[in-house]
Amino acid sequence: MGKQDTLTEVRMRLVETGGRTSQELGAGRIVGQIMVHLYLQKDAQSLDSLGEALALSKASISIAVRQLEQLGLVRRVWVQGDRKKYYRSADNIGSGLQQGLLSFLRQKTLLFGAELEEALYLLDQESVTNTCDADVVFLRQRMLRAKKLQTILLKILGNPLVNFLAKHIQ
Repeated sequence: MGKQDTLTEVRMRLVETGGRTSQELGAGRIVGQIMVHLYLQKDAQSLDSLGEALALSKASISIAVRQLEQLGLVRRVWVQGDRKKYYRSADNIGSGLQQGLLSFLRQKTLLFGAELEEALYLLDQESVTNTCDADVVFLRQRMLRAKKLQTILLKILGNPLVNFLAKHIQ
């Protein structure tokens, strides 16, 4: 195996690992693949070259790149004499990842809290007819405890010190 083949294999393994990891975190496989691919490239990449390298459609690449751009993990660059859109990994990818993960955790924690609220409402409706049901009492206690934990987690994630550290620790 030649040097170029080895480099290509190493890059593709890392791209696939990035895709799986991103998917496991709920951000989608393509988002992770593109982020890692761009991170491992010296030069900016067009949507066409990303699609060709990753065997993905231009539409799916475009959607994922917009998500990454919003998170600050990739940035659009201008290539003189070319009208295509080119992208490269953000300079502050560590900080961007940390901010993206914090944002993701906040969003998921808020969603969990909303589900807890809805479930508590439904359980309270049931409690009106079954005030002594041990299962209802137990479940309600557990849900109220989960709600307290969710509130604490939101406070931690919103703490200015946590946000400061996420921005400045590399």
